[in-house]
This record gives sequence, structure tokens and C-alpha cells, in this order.
Amino acid sequence: MSRHDEQLAHVIAEALTSYEQDVGALPGIQSDARRRCLIRQLVASDRRNRYVNYLVRADLNPVRLDPLSGKFDPLKAVALCHRAGRADEAFWMLFLFVHFGKHRLDGFRYAAEVYGRLGSGDRWSWINVSRNVEGFRDWMDANAEVVRGTGPHGFGNHRKYESLSGWSTNGTGAVVATYIEWVGPTLTHETNFLAAAAAANGDPSIAFDILFRSMTAVERFGRVARFDYLSMAGKLGLANVRPGRAYLVGSTGPLTGTRLLFGVEEEHSFASALDERLVELGHYLTVGFDTIEDALCNWQKSPDIFKPFRG
Repeated sequence: MSRHDEQLAHVIAEALTSYEQDVGALPGIQSDARRRCLIRQLVASDRRNRYVNYLVRADLNPVRLDPLSGKFDPLKAVALCHRAGRADEAFWMLFLFVHFGKHRLDGFRYAAEVYGRLGSGDRWSWINVSRNVEGFRDWMDANAEVVRGTGPHGFGNHRKYESLSGWSTNGTGAVVATYIEWVGPTLTHETNFLAAAAAANGDPSIAFDILFRSMTAVERFGRVARFDYLSMAGKLGLANVRPGRAYLVGSTGPLTGTRLLFGVEEEHSFASALDERLVELGHYLTVGFDTIEDALCNWQKSPDIFKPFRG
């Protein structure tokens, strides 16, 4: 670990001890191995989040915004668009990043093929899609097989069950159409985020919650997609939002990890109650709930031996 990571690990270890002294034992980390493993997962998750923060100021090659370059990266494209003052395109790149994900072998090809219209000379930019959603859905239906290709392909790990269909009720076309409806008739993302900020009196965690709940209107954007989209929007500087809890209701891995940490059986626990207990623990830790949520999800997969996970 780097010096920064070692220092963070020490701070987290002390925070866990302080919590246990003030509140009570954490049964899931009473063994040294499990405690060390959880701490390492928290540090690893924080490192990944620091990387996203780094993109805001990093020297990025504009080729990352070109879907035909073979080096297209929608997350880096978010930062490039945001710097250029293209806020709606930045949010659109973030949506593409979350919806398509990154396939372990095929990378961001799905996002690149769709955004770049398979190299036809135009782009499915935010303006083009939002003003012609039916045309986009027709294009998706006509080109789904080409986008899919014949080699290793697919959506990212958290989006494995999505579809490239343009007109099915649960395909990419429906997801995009309902996302556009969520943004609203002005087709300007800032309108939604400013309205949430006003309703939250400027509290970024309350604004996050308002938007998280409203995004249930987006087809196939479940708990993970909404959490990732809004967390990334905050970390990349697109909006003043951040999660004030782990949103365990509807989760799988994070909820399992939280149950393990607090030593409760599934039949004797409710996700909402555990969410509140995790909020209390979060007051002791120096990392955000996006880090806590990710770390618990990864830790429960291998609680005794640290294994790095990439999503």
C-alpha cells in the first residue's frame, strides 16, 4: 500500500475501535483476519473513488471522447465535456457509462459503438438523441446485432441482463426514452439537479435522496444504477450531491456485507434498520458512503482473505 493508503488504514482501524467502544462490538470483524480484510477493502474502495476525483483535474487526451478512436472512455469523456462547458453532454456520457458499463473483455465498446453510430459520421449525442428518441430507438433495433458483434461482448458486470433492443419494453431504447423523460421537457439536466438542491435547502445528501427516488422513473435503472449515476455525478463535479447512507434496501452484496458486519441473521434484520446502523458507523469513518457500500459488497465475497475487485 502507498503511504496515503497506510495512513488511511490506520485512521479506519482507530475509527472502528472508537465505534465499538462507544456503541458496541462489531461481531463480523472480531477476528484479526476479518478486521484487516475489511479495512483493506475500505482503503481499496476509497482509492477507486479518489481516481474518479482525480479525473476532474487530470490531463486527459481528447481522444478519450472520440468513439472511433479505439480509446473511447465515457468516464473520462464526462470530465472533458464538463471542462468544455458542455454540461448536458457530460451527464449523457455519465449515463452511457452507467447503462452500458465496462465489459471485462470488450471494455467500453458498446458505449462507443452506440454513441458513434457505428462510424456513420454522426453521433448519438445528447441533442440528437433527446430530440429524436424514436429515431434512436429505430436505429438501435436495426443495428443491435451489429453492435453486439461476434467476439467477446456484453454490458458491464452490474448490467449483465440488459438488452440492446430499441423497442422492447426493457431494452436500451426504453431505458434511454425514460431517462429523457426523467430529465424533463427542457432537456436540460441542470433543471432537475437545481430543483433537487432547492428542495433540499442545499444539503447534498438530501438532494441525492430526492434524485435517487425520482430516478425510479427510468426503466431498468435499479438501485445500483441510480446509486452509481448520482455518486459519480457528485464525484465528477457535475452536481453538489453525495449519498448520506448506503441505500441498502434493494441491494444484495452490500446488504449481505452489512448483516455479516453487525452479526445479524437475514430473518432477524430489515434493510432499512441496518441502513440506519450503518449511518451511525459512518459518522466514525472518514470515508463516504459510496466507499462503505462498495467495500462491504466486496468484503462479503471473501471476508477472511483480501481479494481485489473491479466491479
